[in-house]
Amino acid sequence: MKQASYKEVLEAYCNPFHEFTVEPVSNGLINHSYIVTSKTSGDTFLLQQINHTVFQDPALVQENYELIWHFLQNNNTGFFIPEPKQFIGDNTLYADSNDNYWRVFEFVYGTKTLSSPESPEQAKEVAALFGHFTSCFASFDIEDLNVTIPGFHNLSARYQQFERSLKTTQYDRLQQAAALIDELRRREHYANLYDVFTESTVFPQRVMHHDAKIGNVLFDIDSGKTVCPVDFDTTMPGYFFSDLGDMIRSMAASLNEDSTNSENISIRKEYYEAILSGYLEWMADELTDAEKKYIHHAGLLVIYMQSLRFTADYLSGDVYYRTTYPQQNYDRARNQLALLISLEDFLQQEYNYNLS
Repeated sequence: MKQASYKEVLEAYCNPFHEFTVEPVSNGLINHSYIVTSKTSGDTFLLQQINHTVFQDPALVQENYELIWHFLQNNNTGFFIPEPKQFIGDNTLYADSNDNYWRVFEFVYGTKTLSSPESPEQAKEVAALFGHFTSCFASFDIEDLNVTIPGFHNLSARYQQFERSLKTTQYDRLQQAAALIDELRRREHYANLYDVFTESTVFPQRVMHHDAKIGNVLFDIDSGKTVCPVDFDTTMPGYFFSDLGDMIRSMAASLNEDSTNSENISIRKEYYEAILSGYLEWMADELTDAEKKYIHHAGLLVIYMQSLRFTADYLSGDVYYRTTYPQQNYDRARNQLALLISLEDFLQQEYNYNLS
C-alpha cells in the first residue's frame, strides 16, 4: 500500500493528520485490509479497501453492515461485531481520488484467526456462533437488507451457468472434464430442489452470512473461545442451507478444497455432528418444520454448488477463481464432487436419509 494512496484516506479519517504505522493483513482473499496504529495517540483500527470488482456497489455493502450493527445494538442482543467508524463528515465509507472505496472498523484486541478447526468441539463453537448470529435477526425486516452479489447462492442459476460453460471452445478442457460433467448432470435434482425451496413460503429468507467458515471468526488468544464473526460483505437475504452448508463443506471435510488427493477425501462424522449440534443450539426454534426435514440437504446443496462453480470456471478459462497452476479449478471441482459423494454415502449410512 503506497503512502500516496493511504495518506489521503487517513487524512479523511483523522484531521489533523497523525503519523501512522500500517501493517497489511495477509489472510484476506477479496478485500485489502490493514492494521493501522496512530503514533500520536496509540489508537489502533482496521482500515479496509473494498474490492470494487467483486462488489460493484460498495455503498450497498457498507449500508448492510451499518444496518446489522445498529440492529444488534438497538435490540440488546448482546451479540458483538466490530463497530464501523466514521470519517470526517460522519460517513462510514470514503471514496478516494482514484475511486477506491475505504472503511474503518474498531480493532478487536487480543484475537487471532484460524484456517481450520482443531477439534470437533471448536467446530461446534463456530457453528453455534453463526447460528446465534442468524437467530438474532428473527424480528429483522429482511426486505431492508441489500443484495450485494445477485444470485450468489442461487443454485438454479449456478447450474445454468455450468450448462452455459459447456459451450466452451476449450475442447481439451471439455474432454478432460467429461466424467466430472456427467456426474454433475446426474445430480441436477439438487438444483431443481432449490427451485422448490424458493417457490415455497415454508422456506423463508433469513439474514445469512454467506461465507460462514472458521477463517471468518475471531478467537480470543488466551481462552481460545470465539469472539465474533467478521467479513460481512456477503451478508444478505438467504435460505436455511447457506451458512450451515458452508460450514459442513469447510469444516467437516477431511481435506480442504485445494487438495488434489480427492480419492481420500471424506466427511468426518464427529465434525459433521458437532457442526449440526452447534448450529441447532440457536436455530432449532427458528427453523420451520420443512427446513428441519431438509436440514441434511444443507451440505449437499452447498458442496454441489461449489463443484458446479469450479467446473464452470475451469471450462470458461479460469476467469473468477485465482489459480496457481492450469488444472487447479478442475482439481478443485473433482475435490468437491468427491466430498459430495462422500456426504451422500455418509447420510445414507448414518441417517438412512433420502437424497431426493
